[in-house]
Amino acid sequence: MNIHRWIKAGWPPLVVVILLLFIWQLAVTWGGTADWLLPSPLKIWRDGTTDMPRVWMHMWATIRLMCIGFSVGAIGGVLVASVLHRLPFVKAGFYPLLILSQNIPVIALGPLLIILFGFGLLPKLILISLVCFFPVTMSTLDGFMQTDRSMYNYMQMIGASKRQIFYKLELPHALPFLFTGLKISATYSVMGAVIAEWLGGNVGLGYYMILQKSAFRADREFVAIGIIVILSLLFFWLIAGLEKLIIRWNVKRSS
Repeated sequence: MNIHRWIKAGWPPLVVVILLLFIWQLAVTWGGTADWLLPSPLKIWRDGTTDMPRVWMHMWATIRLMCIGFSVGAIGGVLVASVLHRLPFVKAGFYPLLILSQNIPVIALGPLLIILFGFGLLPKLILISLVCFFPVTMSTLDGFMQTDRSMYNYMQMIGASKRQIFYKLELPHALPFLFTGLKISATYSVMGAVIAEWLGGNVGLGYYMILQKSAFRADREFVAIGIIVILSLLFFWLIAGLEKLIIRWNVKRSS
């Protein structure tokens, strides 16, 4: 994307954010609100820079956790979607169960996973992988089903095998849908990592937030929230950048 287009698209929300922070600062200053209840943006910034070494350690623990969980969930989602697409009788049995599984709140699975697998790394990775698995699976399946039928019929007519049709037509056609699922899962992976750290752990942004809640440090809670938002945006932009590099034809058509 052109740099001027980035600036044109980015300055309106940036102005709104700056305006909201300015109003927040004035409201807290003039209202005399206690810092433990609602700290001002300037105090949040000062405490964030003061406590940054500790925040940095917890942030890297969360990044490591979400990257592993995202990778497992995304790979598993693509594999399951491919199997269900190529084996319709299997899809008929498992597809409704995939839909039903989304009625279970993710946070409700945490205690069960801890009972089954303990307080180590495994239950956290399973939780994040499950969060990332569903968007990738459903988006990829939708991409397979949206394949151009005229091209599909043409490849059958010229004698292409099912394997050739899958790798040369259906899979490339599903890539934009796959990246849509990956972008959704990228943001979900951060949320899943923080929830997993809430439920049990001794490091990570979720654990850091639990500590600050016990100490009534609302300023450091806001610091953690800000970092979580930034991580979600950066991960989303990373996947979006990979999409532009890998599927150039779709980017050109949509721009």
